[in-house]
Amino acid sequence: MFRTPPLPPLGKHVAKQRKGQHLSLEELASRCGVSKAMLSQVETGKVNPTVAVVWKIAHGLGVSVQSLLEGTREEARLEVMRPEQYALLDEGDGCEIHVISPIHTAGEIELYLVRIDKDASLDSRPHFPGAEEFTTVLSGTVEIQAGKLTETVKEGETACYNADIDHSIANVGKTPARLYMVLRYARS
Repeated sequence: MFRTPPLPPLGKHVAKQRKGQHLSLEELASRCGVSKAMLSQVETGKVNPTVAVVWKIAHGLGVSVQSLLEGTREEARLEVMRPEQYALLDEGDGCEIHVISPIHTAGEIELYLVRIDKDASLDSRPHFPGAEEFTTVLSGTVEIQAGKLTETVKEGETACYNADIDHSIANVGKTPARLYMVLRYARS
């Protein structure tokens, strides 16, 4: 026989998040549009709030509904991406991109290992508004252009630039360039 698991201790999770952010009930009520009395009842487990109320509380705390339902995980997490698990993106001649971040981080933060052959470039259209890229040159020399700005970046240097505009990375060195790239999307 199938048994439904017990309801999560939502109230305890809300209280823990609120106190962790050093918010009073009144401050959270102001942020999320749920009355102080209702928040108090949710935290003490006296009411079973609607999905709409949970949604408002989550957004007032700046967390996901899932994290309110599940709470914070106390156990450690360790995930290793092995080279054979990396996705390879085809970006045309002279450019190889390996996605080295787990799939669940897509759209939030993405990690890449990039190889650009001599005289080749990686040209990118704008990503979502507010997106940024951080590129560390592991070997070689590249020229990074973001909009009308251009900088030469050498081995060991890191560039940070807007990725919500046209941008490119061109290998201007004499050998293939190897890069470590982080794409961070704006928080919504």
